[in-house]
This record gives sequence, C-alpha cells and structure tokens, in this order.
Amino acid sequence: MSQLLHSASVRKLITKGLKSECKALKEKNIFPSMKVVLVGSDPASVIYTTSKKKFCEKIGALCEIVTLDEKISEAEFLNTINEINSDDSVHGCIIQMPLPKHLSHLDVGRLVKKEKDVDGFHPENLYALLSNNGDQHDFISCTPKGILTLMQESQISVAGKHVVIIGRSMIVGKPLAMLLTNHNATVTLCHSHTENLKDLTKKCDILVSAIGKANFIDESYLSANKNQVIIDVGMNTDTQGQLCGDVYFEKVVDHVSAITPVPGGVGPMTIVSLAQNLLQASKNRLSL
Repeated sequence: MSQLLHSASVRKLITKGLKSECKALKEKNIFPSMKVVLVGSDPASVIYTTSKKKFCEKIGALCEIVTLDEKISEAEFLNTINEINSDDSVHGCIIQMPLPKHLSHLDVGRLVKKEKDVDGFHPENLYALLSNNGDQHDFISCTPKGILTLMQESQISVAGKHVVIIGRSMIVGKPLAMLLTNHNATVTLCHSHTENLKDLTKKCDILVSAIGKANFIDESYLSANKNQVIIDVGMNTDTQGQLCGDVYFEKVVDHVSAITPVPGGVGPMTIVSLAQNLLQASKNRLSL
C-alpha cells in the first residue's frame, strides 16, 4: 500500500515552532508583518490570499490583504508597491497572481525589494538558489521549499535520486529543479515540447507534476515496479467540478510507493514556507 504524503502532521509540527519564533521576535520589539497585494476579485485568488492571512495570524504575525480595483492604473499599482517597499513596519510583501491583463507585462519578481520578497521571486534570491550560495538573508520560492520540506519530514531522501519535473514555470519547475539539484538529486526538467515523456517518467525515482492539467498523469506514465514517489502540485477542477491534481489519483495510488493527495498535500506546505520566509525576513531586521 502506498504512503499518503499528507501535509497536516508536518504543518502542525512546523506551526508550533513558528509560533515560538514569532513570540520571541515580539519580545524583541519586532512584530512580523506582511502585506498581500490583491488586484481584483478572482475567486481562486481571494481563497489563496485569505488562507495566507489566516495562517500568518495563526502563528501570531500580522497580515493585511491590500485589495486594489481590477482597473487600477499601472502608475497607481506601482505606487502602492513602492509604498510597501518603503514601509519599515512591513517585513514581507507578495503580489497575488495572476494580475489583470493590463498589468501582466510587469516583471513582478523585480517589483518587491529583495529584503521583503518572501515569495522568493526576486532575481537576487533566485541567483542565490542557482549558485547554491545563499544565506539567511535570501529566500527560497515557497512551493519548491514546501515540497522539499514535506519529503524531508516524510523521510524521503532526494540525494542520488533521479527526479523528473513536468512544468518549467518560474514559480515551481525551474526553482524546484535548482533546489533539488542543490540537494544532490539528478533532475530532468520536462515541458510541453518534451518528446517521449513517458519514457522519462517511467524511469525516474521521483515524479513532480506542475502543469495544471486535471488528471493528466495516469498509470501509463509510471514504472511497473511500484516504487516511485509522486508529488502532485496541480490544483485543478475535474469534469464534475471537483478539486483535483495533475495526477489521476485513483488510477495511480496503487502503482507508487508514496503520493501527495490533492487537497492536503503540497498546497498547505506552500503557505507554511511563506510564513517561514516572513519570520526570516523579520529576523533579518535584528542584524541591520
């Protein structure tokens, strides 16, 4: 029977530590604070931002959702971000994606100053990851960080393993490839133009799917040995309108050694990682 990599127990353990860290910072007059910039009222984005706010408040941190009109001008939007960058009482800032079409050309990774980039998208944070030469002042992208934490806490080592990642986004695929390489995995990064995809997925030790296609990965992509670990990053809806991942769970669960469910797998770990980055950004103020 395969191991279900639920994040609940890991999240509970980490949350306890985060609460203690937050309390300790407050005793030193550092009050961890984050602002989440939400443009418009996309239902999924509202859910994500609300979840982030609730978790931050759960550990004792401050979190404000800055809701902006969907038709806000580019100048007004940039002014809002600059005000947050200049506010010393705010330690972290994230810009909820996606942005409206008239703002989608903006390089979001460069808008939030590096010291407040708790999403880990700033070029300097990405270079620290690429070079494997970061320190406590650098932030790792939240979903890749959460995936690695979940595997580590589940006693799944990546060192020496062949990992296939499907999806090359700057949010998951590319930074995850670098992060796992830094932890001594051998990584193959696949995408929509990859030929003979199944030949690659059948031979890997760990398969990560981050392509946003409901139930795309079925048993035909897997090894017959039933010894693979499957990390499903997808958050989709199926033909019945039910939440599902990229992996066809019911068809795959009996053909692998371990698998993340959707929901309850990677998603909560992303928010945990965000809170970890926020507290690190707050701690960094002590060294200024």
